[in-house]
Amino acid sequence: MLKYLECGIIVNTHGINGGVKVLSQCDTPDTLASLEYVYIEQLGVYRELEVLSASVYKDTVIFTFKGIDSIDKAARLKGKTLYADRDDFELEEGEYFLADVIGLKVVDEESGKVYGTVENVNTNSAQLLYEIKTDKGIRLLPAVDAFIKRVVLSEALYVSVVPGLLEDTED
Repeated sequence: MLKYLECGIIVNTHGINGGVKVLSQCDTPDTLASLEYVYIEQLGVYRELEVLSASVYKDTVIFTFKGIDSIDKAARLKGKTLYADRDDFELEEGEYFLADVIGLKVVDEESGKVYGTVENVNTNSAQLLYEIKTDKGIRLLPAVDAFIKRVVLSEALYVSVVPGLLEDTED
């Protein structure tokens, strides 16, 4: 499991005193704003940024960081991905990080048929979608209770899907 998880993208500066505007990749912007530290990856090394302030504005978070105190310094961060240390989150029973489902087999809950593996998680659409790599290519699976029956992180993503969603139907 990855120690550092993507949690946001710096999309712009905010003000003249080093603030940045971050598009949240967490469950909610409030989750991102609650972090005391975030990290930027540079050549495989994660550099810590201490959060001085964070406030939610619509679907973004306005951050100020220790040592980033001018618009010029903030501008150098534009486009950077922010990471969070997974140890900074306390998950409830049954909760998991989306990054942890990548690579899991996708298995039919009733028949045991393996459809493929989770290749990626698409968080950019109106609905969370699992990208499933099948022998016929990538298929999209909406992450809804009707389809996702259970997730066993050491094993598989168990599903119940309509015919044709993850495989071609025969005429």
